[in-house]
Amino acid sequence: PTQRFVDRFATVYTPAVFALALAVALGGPLLLGWPWLPAAYKALVLLVIACPCALVISTPVTVVSGLAAAARRGILIKGGAYLEQARLLKTIALDKTGTLTRGEPVLVDGTVLHGADAGHAARIARGLAARSDHPVSKAIAAGLTAEAPPVDDFGAQPGRGVHGVIDGQRHVLGNHRWIEERGQCSPAIEAHLHAHEAQGRTTTLLAGDQGVLALYAVADTVKDSSRQAVAELKALGVRTVMLTGDNPATARTIATQVGIDQVQAELLPEDKQRAVEQLAADGPVGMVGDGVNDAPSLAAAAIGFSMGGAGTDTAKEAADVLIMNDDLRKLPETIRLSRRTHAVLVQNIALALGIKAVFLLLALLDGASMWMAVFADMGASLLVVFNGLRLL
Repeated sequence: PTQRFVDRFATVYTPAVFALALAVALGGPLLLGWPWLPAAYKALVLLVIACPCALVISTPVTVVSGLAAAARRGILIKGGAYLEQARLLKTIALDKTGTLTRGEPVLVDGTVLHGADAGHAARIARGLAARSDHPVSKAIAAGLTAEAPPVDDFGAQPGRGVHGVIDGQRHVLGNHRWIEERGQCSPAIEAHLHAHEAQGRTTTLLAGDQGVLALYAVADTVKDSSRQAVAELKALGVRTVMLTGDNPATARTIATQVGIDQVQAELLPEDKQRAVEQLAADGPVGMVGDGVNDAPSLAAAAIGFSMGGAGTDTAKEAADVLIMNDDLRKLPETIRLSRRTHAVLVQNIALALGIKAVFLLLALLDGASMWMAVFADMGASLLVVFNGLRLL
């Protein structure tokens, strides 16, 4: 954006200075009786001083320096526009699993319901979970020792779970919301769910056509960097919101641990996208996520941040910024770098125009010679280059 402003300014500034030089070279002798040679010399001095090199080069060298400084810190920004815009973010929305938490949950409990056979339920659950790449499914598959059976007609419902046919029977392995939509929830199941969710666990249910067979609880741990990152964002005046497909109780537990005040839970991918669009009413929104489910909201945000290590290819493609070591403290660091870059941009534009203005005035008052004009032109160009390189 700053480069476009400079380009528009230069399209007016350069012809105006050229017209001024012509006026001095021709108008001085014809209207004011100046000698022709001194008038031409003064016009040439004006042209050299007014050359917009320093102004035009001030922005790209600063932005490239800012992008290089970010890359050195493990922050890959897909263009100068996002580096400039990061300073304007009012809200940061964060996914939970794999973003605020380590994304490496482990199976901590398995409860068989309605008198189902534990071995049979574990076999079916592992068969479905082993086919999914979701962190919760991976935890269930790793925690069960039963042999995974072949699965036919396997499919995934984003934001709900997975399904497939095992031994001629269709089964689903999904979250509370999906089981409720299937009309298979009960007060007994709700009691089990609340007990696990109160401990910050994520619960997944295995169900067939006849009802719910088993409930599996996995626990994830908060990243060490999450608490500090949220605290630093708040110190910068940026609001934080959690957007997750997990249940409200678990979401609130994790949010409390990291210091996030606002939570929206049980969101499907399209719900996250709508939430980001609604938050944008208060100003530019950044979205942080790592999974396929986060891709729509990453694309909808003013700036999408993806985990470069744990993130899926879809999330990385949809995002504008990649955090390579999955350290959330890079979020406030990106905003601080954006603000520093903007400050240097303003300094460079002020230096370029200020030096030009001083020497143009001296030239009009016969106080500037050609060597001073060369100094004003090249000196200003070198000054803005070195000032921009300070970001490194």
